[in-house]
Amino acid sequence: MSIAKRRRVVLLAAGVLLPLPWASGCSSSGDDSSPAAARRDVAAAARDGVADKGTLRWALGAAPGTFNAFQTNADSGTQRIAGAVLPSLFTLDGRGRPQRNPDYLQAADVVDREPKQVVRYKLNPKAVWTDGRPIGAEDFTAQWKALRGADGAYWTARNAGYDRIAKVEPGDGEHEVEVTFAKPYADWRSLFTPLYPKSVMSDPAAFNDGRRRGLAVSAGPFMMRSTTGGTKSVTLVRNPRWWGDRARLDKLVFKAVPVKERAAALLAGKLDLAEVDRAMAERIQDAAKVPGKNKENKENKGKNGQAGAEPSARHGAAAGTDLAAGGRDAADAMRAWAEANASKETRAKKAALRRLTVRKALEPAYTQLALNGTKGPLADERVRRAVARAIDRKDLAKLVLGPLDLPTKPLGNHLLMAGQQGYKDHSGAIGGKDTHAAQALLADAGWRADSASARQKALGAKTDEQGHDAARDKRDGEQRGGGKQDGGRGAGPDAGRSGRTGRAATAVVRKHGQPLELRFVVPTGAGTAPLGTVGERIARMLEAIGVRTKITKVSGSGYFKDHIASGDYDLALYSWPASAYPATDARPIYAKPQPAADGSLVVEQNYTRVGTDQIDQLFDQAVAELDSGSSRALVSRADARIWAAAGSIPLYQRPQLVAARKTVVNAGAFGFATPRYQDIGFRK
Repeated sequence: MSIAKRRRVVLLAAGVLLPLPWASGCSSSGDDSSPAAARRDVAAAARDGVADKGTLRWALGAAPGTFNAFQTNADSGTQRIAGAVLPSLFTLDGRGRPQRNPDYLQAADVVDREPKQVVRYKLNPKAVWTDGRPIGAEDFTAQWKALRGADGAYWTARNAGYDRIAKVEPGDGEHEVEVTFAKPYADWRSLFTPLYPKSVMSDPAAFNDGRRRGLAVSAGPFMMRSTTGGTKSVTLVRNPRWWGDRARLDKLVFKAVPVKERAAALLAGKLDLAEVDRAMAERIQDAAKVPGKNKENKENKGKNGQAGAEPSARHGAAAGTDLAAGGRDAADAMRAWAEANASKETRAKKAALRRLTVRKALEPAYTQLALNGTKGPLADERVRRAVARAIDRKDLAKLVLGPLDLPTKPLGNHLLMAGQQGYKDHSGAIGGKDTHAAQALLADAGWRADSASARQKALGAKTDEQGHDAARDKRDGEQRGGGKQDGGRGAGPDAGRSGRTGRAATAVVRKHGQPLELRFVVPTGAGTAPLGTVGERIARMLEAIGVRTKITKVSGSGYFKDHIASGDYDLALYSWPASAYPATDARPIYAKPQPAADGSLVVEQNYTRVGTDQIDQLFDQAVAELDSGSSRALVSRADARIWAAAGSIPLYQRPQLVAARKTVVNAGAFGFATPRYQDIGFRK
């Protein structure tokens, strides 16, 4: 397989698209700790409860650069639109399990394993393209030839799986297609989704450039009608040749709206569905809180004939007492007073917010702490393991997910999300938070704190039991105050008393007289605030074991290219999407870097540059194992090895926050589940 053309996985950083109980030991069985509500929140409604009309406006992060999902510049918008207009042979349920799509397939099975793996697809005889031609073997053949990687004229983003196929041909029965593999492929269900017509796949020009402005031929519940502003607005309408359940919506309009502009668009009624940041989600939730009808407020309003007097002024000492005690009646009274005295514009915004609701779930993506293992102290596995053991993942998950009322159990797997079949917590392979164990690992690697006696002699002053000069600590603590760290300013763990914690800081560890300092790169920009907070918290955790961090905040626009992909960092925070097919999709993320002819490293998507031959072998075995249970077991072993290598530390599944008009049904925070576009609409 070409290293450059494996299955492409999109990197996520802090909510920005740039191109996922805490246990001390491995669990012995699958761990489905994620409640169903955390996996999917879509306001489910039966089809007969959905209006058979309407236009739904759905926000995209950016205008799609192409409608060909297999090109390098395809993005989440490309995938979203493709799902509504093209065949998906297998869809995913809420737990990320592939499910045969009966709209296109009557059956799909492995019918032979020896001497070659053969998969037979029996197509729905009603399935046709919008030009009236039946979906058939010629479409499968064209897609295989375009994506197998043998013809450089096709600008493909990935060929994983397609490069293992030996031939595609019509089956013996009508509406049958048989695919014969040259090498066994466990993730065969990932192939031919989406399926494009042969008119797109049989010609390199059509593949490369022909689908940048639209799709002339499709085969979904919707079809593309028009694009405006380039592709900033894409309008889909019902497909008159669709053979399945009729789409409830007349139109589905995808609009490119940046995150920072979505709040205004939602309040202006220009969007019906949009992923939002935490700040907007909180505004919607706060607006939904209707102040209680405090009896005393009513009586006072009746006596005075007005609602404009401030509660504390109207109620005197009694109201002041209520407020001081945090009484619910007083809080409601204050909220009621604020609303009654708000400007017309403020009341209008509040009313607009109350027409919205927040759908929330755990996104099939996770945020990790990445440790660059190619240079400096982190090239030593013992130092990486020490950093990992200093991190309180439970605390970080609670910090991010707790305020959103989402499950706060930290993620224990790189390859599967909580709730996916086969999920196990393998964090025990590296061990839980243990400051003393972390310090012992550092000491074993030669990184030790100055001894108290040596420091006392050098300082000529009294030191505490940790080797700190109390007088100097006090002065430094007063001078540093808030302990600011930004724009490359260090979080100095040997800077006396810690300005961030107010406690005596642990002495910095040193080797050959040099302090252990790690450059921690954190992105800035829309949607990155949570990562900044998490980064600060991690810096404090590392300070406790004597590791100095130098936090460098960089623009989100250059974060991936200039820092992550180039390896210009020691520590970094970014996210990976999860997959229903980890044996295929996760391999390039954790593959051992290989030397190139020019002496550089080919890292694929392994931006930590940490990998082993054994991890690669386990992935290769898993993707070739046709027994699903055995394949999952191999993936599980690979994850345990990834943990042990300590190149990346999963922290938590990302929250997925979607603002939706209250009347929208069967849409919202989908989690892993594939949207059923024909059922999306407005409540009757």
